[in-house]
Amino acid sequence: MADNAPSNLDSYRAQGKTAFVVGYTGETGKELVKELSRTKIFDKVTLIGRRKVEYDSDLLKDFNVEQKIVDFKTLEESADLFQGHDVGYCCLGSYAEGDEGYERVDRDYILTTANLAKQGGTTHFHLVSVRGASPERTPLYYRIKGEVEEKMKSMGFDRLSIYKPGLLMCDREEIRPVQWILQKLFTPVVFFAPYVAPGVGPVPTTTLATALVHVTAAPKQESLEILEGRDIHRLGNSS
Repeated sequence: MADNAPSNLDSYRAQGKTAFVVGYTGETGKELVKELSRTKIFDKVTLIGRRKVEYDSDLLKDFNVEQKIVDFKTLEESADLFQGHDVGYCCLGSYAEGDEGYERVDRDYILTTANLAKQGGTTHFHLVSVRGASPERTPLYYRIKGEVEEKMKSMGFDRLSIYKPGLLMCDREEIRPVQWILQKLFTPVVFFAPYVAPGVGPVPTTTLATALVHVTAAPKQESLEILEGRDIHRLGNSS
């Protein structure tokens, strides 16, 4: 998959497909939008979210992108926005909103997004989850993530790609004290992570975004793809 990345992008670009992105205001979503703009593998990209983002002219140049504002609490009322997309990217995550936030955002909003995407004809769905997610885990965050993964597997997408990175490295707009400390500690590790601890090391959001695009463009091999840290680093650092 990684070895053929450039030719895969060219072949995929010629197919004239469309996509939507949910969670484009988050750190992974921001980098994904940039990578989609850079590679331009879709004829059109629709960003579905709770607020509009002002992008600079360089990012928008020759990039057919449209923003649609929704209320996630009543997302079913915006079902028409999910119609006719070949590919869907879900980068939603609450992280620090507590138990209620996990249940609302990481479970309800994500599952509603996936259901609407399936009903709308999306064939390839991408879910950004987390390393260690399992319905058997005790911490609520990891249990909910795991339960969502299991429910996704039964939805019948022609192709489902689930990404399970560890600590995500990025420059966040908001302050998250614990994650800020961890990022400072792990920053020197990022360079060596693909070689020393490829499955558990930190993953830059830029690397994850590149992996998302390369997986999209790669020919389907399995209906279900689970991508751990090692896979994300390999694909995200391919040329």
